Amino acid sequence: MTKAILGTKVGMTQVFDDTGQVIPVTVIEAGPCLVVQKKTKESDGYNAVQLGFKSIGVNKLNKPSQGHLAKAELKPLRYLQECRVEDPTLYEPGQEIKVDVFAAGDWVDVTGISKGKGFAGVIKRHGMHRGPMKHGSHYHRGAGSLGAKGVARVFRGRKLPGRHGGKCTTIQKLLVVKVDPERNLLLVKGAVPGPKRSLVTVKSSVKA
Repeated sequence: MTKAILGTKVGMTQVFDDTGQVIPVTVIEAGPCLVVQKKTKESDGYNAVQLGFKSIGVNKLNKPSQGHLAKAELKPLRYLQECRVEDPTLYEPGQEIKVDVFAAGDWVDVTGISKGKGFAGVIKRHGMHRGPMKHGSHYHRGAGSLGAKGVARVFRGRKLPGRHGGKCTTIQKLLVVKVDPERNLLLVKGAVPGPKRSLVTVKSSVKA
């Protein structure tokens, strides 16, 4: 069964396992989430549920969003996110999903928006090597040749300077180290995308 929950990234810390080994973990405040809508293959072409997370004031939502949530008899929610599921009949609008859907030892995929790093050159953005720094070389941190000779254009996909980061990123197969249902906390081994307090989606790993 596919399991999913929305949360916000709290930060990173470290914990010790039973053998005394240090494990770096990311703390995620996951849920509780509410099922806003469910979609089926018959009506929408695919199976999914729409989850809502974090209550907000009604004046911070536009009228269409208010009506969409009112249809499910729910209060205003800040985040709405769709998650694919195998069997949508297991969910009903208004159903609450808590962090205890996961357990220690589960493998998860975490999706978020990576940290934006602004406009960057090819060395920082793509990991290219620099040119010689001595003996009169005028090529240091440039992008190099732009492609074939005589075509009068740059081929699509060429690695060039540009905006770095700020993209939807998924880190696959992370281990759930600990679940704290009382404080709605999920401790995942390793780093996850995004800055602190950013929205992340935790799903069952496709590679588990």
